[in-house]
Amino acid sequence: MAKNSYDAEAIEVLSGLDPVKKRPGMYTDTSNPNHLIQEVLDNSVDEALSGHCSNIKISLLKDGNIKVSDNGRGMPVDIHPEHKVTGVELILCKLHAGAKFSGDDYNFSGGLHGVGVSVVNALSEALEVKVKRDSQEFQIDFSNGDKVSELKKIGDVGLRNTGTSITFKPNPEYFEDINVQVKTLKHLLKAKAVLCPGLTIEFINEKKPNDKEKWYFEDGLKSYLNESSEGAELILEDSIICAKEGSAQELEFAINWSPKPPKNKLDETYVNLIPTAQGGSHLNGFKSGLLESIKEFCEYRNLLPKGLKINADDIINNAIFIVSSKLQNPQFAGQTKERLDSKDHMSFVSSTTKDILSIWLNTHTEEGEKIAELAIISAQTRAKVSNIVERKKTFKGPALPGKLSDCNSQDLNETELFLVEGDSAGGSAKQARERSFQAIMPLRGKILNTWDLESAEIIKSQEIKNLSTAIGVLPGNSDLSSLRYGKICILADADSDGLHIATLLCALFLRHYKPLVQEGRIYISMPPLYRIDCGKEVLYALDDSQRDEIVKNFKSKKGKPKINIQRFKGLGEMNPSQLRETVMDPSTRQLVKLSISSSDNANSMMDLLLSKKNAAARKEWLEKKGSLAKI
Repeated sequence: MAKNSYDAEAIEVLSGLDPVKKRPGMYTDTSNPNHLIQEVLDNSVDEALSGHCSNIKISLLKDGNIKVSDNGRGMPVDIHPEHKVTGVELILCKLHAGAKFSGDDYNFSGGLHGVGVSVVNALSEALEVKVKRDSQEFQIDFSNGDKVSELKKIGDVGLRNTGTSITFKPNPEYFEDINVQVKTLKHLLKAKAVLCPGLTIEFINEKKPNDKEKWYFEDGLKSYLNESSEGAELILEDSIICAKEGSAQELEFAINWSPKPPKNKLDETYVNLIPTAQGGSHLNGFKSGLLESIKEFCEYRNLLPKGLKINADDIINNAIFIVSSKLQNPQFAGQTKERLDSKDHMSFVSSTTKDILSIWLNTHTEEGEKIAELAIISAQTRAKVSNIVERKKTFKGPALPGKLSDCNSQDLNETELFLVEGDSAGGSAKQARERSFQAIMPLRGKILNTWDLESAEIIKSQEIKNLSTAIGVLPGNSDLSSLRYGKICILADADSDGLHIATLLCALFLRHYKPLVQEGRIYISMPPLYRIDCGKEVLYALDDSQRDEIVKNFKSKKGKPKINIQRFKGLGEMNPSQLRETVMDPSTRQLVKLSISSSDNANSMMDLLLSKKNAAARKEWLEKKGSLAKI
C-alpha cells in the first residue's frame, strides 16, 4: 500500500542502466530477444552505410549466447577526455552516448539515440566485447550491465584487421520468450543486405548444423522484389524503380502490381535500414505521391467514372512494394523505431514519388491504364461497402455520436476509445491516433456528477447518453456483449481541472459501469504537464517534481546549457506528434488501470469526494488535508 507521506526521501533517481532494468519495455521489445540482436546489428550496418564495413556475421551459439561481428573500424578504445573511461565502456554503460548525434562520423545511421547497445548490455546476463583496431585486439566483459573486467589487450592483429565482435546472453528475467525467432531474424538480415548493396551478411545457427545462410545483393531492391513476388502474377514486366539522392536525404523504392491482392504481400518500409513496421512519414509521403500521380493520369486521360474518387489505399491494395529512406537525424516515435515522425521528409518522398511515377505513366500509358483500372475497381468496391454500412447505421440501433471518430478494427483485443477533454485536444488526438484501432470521443468540459444518481436518471444527460452509445453499453447494464472497445482511456489535462474531469469519469465507471472496471478495461492516461528542452534533448515531466529533477540533471552537464521549459495549459496546446508520443503510442505512453479490490476503500473515498450528503465531512477533510495539495 502506498505511503500517505510524500517528501524528498520518496524521490528515487535512477542512474546508469537502472532505468532500462526498471522499465525494459520502454527501451526494447520484450516479447523475445530479436530486437536486442537488431540493436547490435544496426551499429554494424551503420558502419557499412558509412563505407567502413563489408561483412557482418550473426551466430546463434549452442550455449544460448548470440554473437554479432563485423569488419568495421572497431569501437574506440582510447580514454574519453571528459568522462575518463574508454570509448567502448562509455558506449556500453551510458545511455545516450554515441558518435551519431552530430552527424560528423556517420552521414546516415539507424542508431541515433545512443541507447541501443547499452540496452543490450543492461538486459544480458553476460556480454563480451572484442575490438580489433590499431593492429591490436582488446576485450572487456560485462554482467547485467555492470563491468566485470577492465579493457585489456589480448593479442596483436594485422593493421587492416579491424572490427567489433559482441557476444551476449539475454537475461530470461526480462523476456516473455527467451528463444530467438529465427524466421523473423532471417527476413530482417536479408532485407539489410538488400538495402545495403555490396554488404555481405552471414547467419549461422549452431543449434542446427545445416542452418546457414549468406546474403549479398548487387542490384538491391529490384532483385528483392522479384524474389519476394516469385510465383505471383504481376502487371508490369519490369518493376518501377526509383533511386534519388538529396543533400541530406535519399529515397529508393521498387513497386509492382498484381491483378489480385497477393497472399504474401510485400509492403515493407525502412529508414536508414531500420524496419518501420508502423510506417510513418516516408510511407505517407510515398502513398501521397502515388495518389497524386495516378489521379493526374486518370484525369488527363478521362478514366474516372463521374463522381468516383480514388484514394491512396485504392492504389496500393494490389501493390507490392519496398520503400527505403535515408536521412540525417530522423525522428522516430519511440526507441523501438517502428514509426518515422520526420515531417520534412514526407514532402521529399511525396514529390520524388510523384515525379518518378508521372514520367513513367506518361511513357507507359498502356500499363498505366491497367494500374488505374485496379484503383478504380477498388474505389467502386469501397463505395458499395460504404453504402451498405450507412444503411445499417440508419436502420439498426442508435446512431453513433457525431463527434465520435471511430476506428476501423472491431477486435476487442486491440481497439481503444480515448475520452478526450475538449474539442481542441480532440482535434489533435484525431491526427495523432492510429486510425486502425484508436477512436476519439471529445467531451465538453465537466460531465455530470453521477455518484449519487441512479443509472436510469443519468442517461438523461446528453453527454453521458453519447458516451454510452459510443461504448455500446448502457449504464447499469452488466451485459457487455455489445461492448465496442477493448480499452477505454480517460485523457484529460494534467492540471487541476483535468484531474476533476478524470475523477468524475472514474466515478461514472465505478458506479454505473462496474463490470468494465472489474474486467480491467478502464484506463487513465498520464499526459505531461511540462516539456523541457536542452539543446537537442527533449524530455517530458508529469509534475513539478519530475520537472525539477530533469532540470537539475540538465544543469549538471558540462557548460551552461540553455534550458527551455514549456508548461502545457492543456492537451490542445500539444501538437499531434507530441500527443502521439506521450499519451497514445502504446510503446511510449503511460496508462494507469482503474481497478478495485475488496481491501481498498474506493467507495468511501468517492463518497467523501463527490457525495452531496458528505459536504460537511468534505469541508472538515479539506481543512485538515487541504495544505497537502500543491498548486
